[in-house]
Amino acid sequence: MTQALDHAAIIAAQNDNPKMRARDLAAKLGISEGELVAASCGTTAKRIDVDFMRIFPPLEQVGEVMALTRNESTVHEKIGVYDKFIGGKHAAMMLGDKIDMRMFAARWAQGFAVETRDGDNVKRSLQFFDAHGQAVHKVHARAATDIDRWNALVADLATEDQSAGMEVTEAPAPAVRNNVDTAELRDRWNRMTDTHQFVGLLKKLDVDRLPAIRAVGEDLAWQIDNSAVEAMLRLSAKEKLPIMCFVGNHACIQIHSGPVEDIRMMGPWLNIMDPDFHLHLRTDHITELWAVRKPTDNNGVSGHVTSLEAYDADGGLIIQFFGKRIEGQDERPLWREIMESLPRVDGRRAA
Repeated sequence: MTQALDHAAIIAAQNDNPKMRARDLAAKLGISEGELVAASCGTTAKRIDVDFMRIFPPLEQVGEVMALTRNESTVHEKIGVYDKFIGGKHAAMMLGDKIDMRMFAARWAQGFAVETRDGDNVKRSLQFFDAHGQAVHKVHARAATDIDRWNALVADLATEDQSAGMEVTEAPAPAVRNNVDTAELRDRWNRMTDTHQFVGLLKKLDVDRLPAIRAVGEDLAWQIDNSAVEAMLRLSAKEKLPIMCFVGNHACIQIHSGPVEDIRMMGPWLNIMDPDFHLHLRTDHITELWAVRKPTDNNGVSGHVTSLEAYDADGGLIIQFFGKRIEGQDERPLWREIMESLPRVDGRRAA
């Protein structure tokens, strides 16, 4: 993306639109959100290192914060502590009770500590972007955050280069992989013993996720009416059924595990507003909704898990839901009943 405005013009636009969300203002200006934030480097923003080992172990010490991961259609927010960090050369994990994430270090290009004022209120955040200037993850301080430790972490992470601006590259058009050998797909699918093998299966067959789901057969994947996400959430809330909700982008995946309670529709937005979990989903972005079954092997006993997966007009995965399983056991019967009760596009019930 080519920056069309100089830093002064970007800052002026921010001053003229103090209530506009950064993502929306960046789109209005024709720049990336990363470029918008970077224009204030040296004033309200400070460039910081993106080394996971320098960020996440000490981040636990600041206490309660809000973790935010989003894509074009969904915002996933978890309130808690960044604890139980597990590093890795290519991928890292946060396995805390509240904040559960999968992070891919090579796709985190630049980071900024941002501090802005709204009257007497000071808003503090750590914001991380990919090479295209797209936000991949954010950490927001809260009232319970230890601000002294937060400030010490920011000071430690600050880089020598505090010049304004950010160089970004144009995001490449995604390759389309939709040639499916249905017989081989079904054979490999049915031989899976763990849901985590699914990504490897797609890579081996060189096919995208949605074309594979469309092709595998209705015993393993069936299309659901696009309105059914709300119905699933309300049924799960009514039964106090713990679920898992995955939202991510190419650099970070964030997970909620547990029951949901406070579900609200506001226009096209489906919202969950629970004390430690907030979700904001643009239901009008859902082009296809699928129930998907994948085989598992639980201590030698064959079973399967069922997910509800929403896709956008480009075939991208917007959001994914599972019933929360007890380790080593098959999925909860109540989750399976809910999934099989959701209205199918063809009007039939699941087999």
